[in-house]
Amino acid sequence: MSLLEVIALTVDDARAAEEGGADRLEVVADMAADGLTPDPDLVAAMRAATALPMRVMLRANAGFRTTGAELDRLRRATADLAAAGADGFVLGFLDSAGLVDAAATGKLAAVAAPLPWTFHRALDHAADPAQAWRAVRHLGGGLDTVLTAGSPRGVDAGVDVLVRRAAEDPDAAGMIMAGGGLRRKHVAVLAAAGVTAFHVGTAVRPDGAWDLPVDPALVREWRSLVSAATG
Repeated sequence: MSLLEVIALTVDDARAAEEGGADRLEVVADMAADGLTPDPDLVAAMRAATALPMRVMLRANAGFRTTGAELDRLRRATADLAAAGADGFVLGFLDSAGLVDAAATGKLAAVAAPLPWTFHRALDHAADPAQAWRAVRHLGGGLDTVLTAGSPRGVDAGVDVLVRRAAEDPDAAGMIMAGGGLRRKHVAVLAAAGVTAFHVGTAVRPDGAWDLPVDPALVREWRSLVSAATG
């Protein structure tokens, strides 16, 4: 079964994504920082407006490292967001050496349990992405999706990496959610390698450009494209 996840920043985005046929929302704030933790009140309003599953971002700054104080705030926010209607979370950190920060990530994932979570594109910015990919695969604790472009420069630069990872291991292919500059031309190539989950931004435009708000007609185009490619 395929999955189309759409970023939503507003209640209107959530409604439009559902109208267009999205399967899941990634709920964030501040896309200028590539997505930070939203207010629980927004999540509650989205839950009242849509039946779509919502994965909510747990990220306190524009980078991929975190501090103890930030982690404490995110742990408190997790409970509030779950109470507001979050069905899962999006998180993941790197340490000062650019390695996967399994300790910080694990602490936050433990608070999120039993809800599932996605490891986000911190993976693509690791010092050694191949080593980071192996580390993420072993995190467990509710992890069921890895949002990745295969490159910090986006899917256009990383599509071959994603294809290779998916082809090497069917279980890995099932965890990959391709996103970060995803374009129409990538979908069939990735689907042929076994990738069935795709992530598009509030733009949801075929050329990857950003355009607010979410347009249900464009979501519908992506839904058709993904469905056709994954058959």
